[in-house]
Amino acid sequence: MRKLNVIEMHRLSPEEFRESKKRPIVVVLDRVRSLYNVGSVLRTADAMALEAVYLCGITATPPHPEIHKTALGAEDTVRWKYFESTLEAVDELHREGYKVWSIEQCEGSTMLQDVHYTGNEKLAIVLGNEVKGVQQEVIDRSDSCIEIPQFGTKHSMNVSVTAGMVIWHLCCSQIQ
Repeated sequence: MRKLNVIEMHRLSPEEFRESKKRPIVVVLDRVRSLYNVGSVLRTADAMALEAVYLCGITATPPHPEIHKTALGAEDTVRWKYFESTLEAVDELHREGYKVWSIEQCEGSTMLQDVHYTGNEKLAIVLGNEVKGVQQEVIDRSDSCIEIPQFGTKHSMNVSVTAGMVIWHLCCSQIQ
């Protein structure tokens, strides 16, 4: 086996990426504190060709060196938008026909492995603050809650790790 180089991977240029067809998924970051987490989510959104990332509340916005350190340029390729409050973002997404799923441990939540997304419908996933998670008022306006099963002593995972797991599942569960 030999590792492929960048040319052999046939990656899109930033210009080609901006013009390319995207998956109809928007990631909403609800008051995420870490700029490294923001950058990591932007990079994952680029890798999976998502529609956009919405940055809400105290969530930092590009340009910023700490975001760039993990985004590695994805802050310039992925469409992002800032909202004063996450509820504003959720309301706009609903008006535009998106289903909104909060990624949180809730009564009646659906386990990630039981989620079946066809890739045809418009979907937004909300990821919460590193300490407090998704705000209850945002959960109240969500169409569903998705939970990642966990088996250790911790009750949560890093927000960028969670984003990667959920996004990968949504994008790859439709591949047969």
